[in-house]
Amino acid sequence: MTDLHCKYFSDLGEPSLKVITYRNYGPPEVLKLEEWEIPIPKSIQIRIRIVKTAVNSGDWRVRKPDPQIARLYFGLFKPKNPILGLSYSGVVDAIGEGVTSFQVGDKVLGSKGIKMGAYAEYTIVEENSLIIKLPDKMSFAEGAGISFGGLTALDFINRCQIQNNQKVVIYGASSSVGSSAIQLAKHLGAHVTAVCSKANFELVKSLGANETFDYETFFADSNQNLYDVFYECVGKTEIKSNLKYLKKNGNLVLVGATFRQMFQALFLKLIKRLNVHFGPIEETLENLKFLVSLVNLGKYKVNIDRNYPLERMVDAHRYVEAGHKKGNVVIDVTSER
Repeated sequence: MTDLHCKYFSDLGEPSLKVITYRNYGPPEVLKLEEWEIPIPKSIQIRIRIVKTAVNSGDWRVRKPDPQIARLYFGLFKPKNPILGLSYSGVVDAIGEGVTSFQVGDKVLGSKGIKMGAYAEYTIVEENSLIIKLPDKMSFAEGAGISFGGLTALDFINRCQIQNNQKVVIYGASSSVGSSAIQLAKHLGAHVTAVCSKANFELVKSLGANETFDYETFFADSNQNLYDVFYECVGKTEIKSNLKYLKKNGNLVLVGATFRQMFQALFLKLIKRLNVHFGPIEETLENLKFLVSLVNLGKYKVNIDRNYPLERMVDAHRYVEAGHKKGNVVIDVTSER
């Protein structure tokens, strides 16, 4: 069930909000602009006027869906919740009885998680959900961009237990997750090798990468390097190829694993006892607060590639799904008043 009630008010003159829905799985064109009833928060609930949201790989993968097994959770024949959108930033617009941690007017950021629902002008969240106040040092765009890439990168890095002076290679380093992983691995003292297109070398170096490879040369025979962690962000390589560059007892991270790769990884993990990490992440308030603390200390940057208005969500999905974005793609939902 979605936390918004679907009623149309275009002919009734009642207050309404704009949402982007996907009533069926498929290409970006299934995304449609609709008008819904503005929701009313219940006890311990918060209503947020969303200023910015973001389009991430998680959004387009659910929309397709990719992998198809995602239908078992999101809806077998059509989406159970027709509103996508993981991360958001905005302003507390109304609160339910019993809410004590937030007040009307508070600027906030957060994640809707696997429930999604941030492609809307308003959303309802629980007071104890993944939501914190937006620091003065962060813009609404940065607030919307930090959750998906940052929380995903941090969860996998924690699983690998990266230590000082370890060698980490990040494949797809200019992506939302990759750009976050660079900074977090450097924060832990790792030597970071970034693999991305040549056009993004300067970006990943500015985030802390020690050295760079483009996609064509990394897998060349001349590259004999071995790494403690192989961090694959975009699901475009073969596991067998990645393992050639991994030290004994090293960690292989598969952020964007295909369904086939998940089975391969499970076999390697259970039968060969290799350190392979994949699957859903655990989003925690502690991790979100940690990321924001790094921003406040000037040790973490949320990279924004481009902005789209809400009405151009189809274009935003096309761009993100093409796999060439540099960091985060932000959606302008309402004004920053």
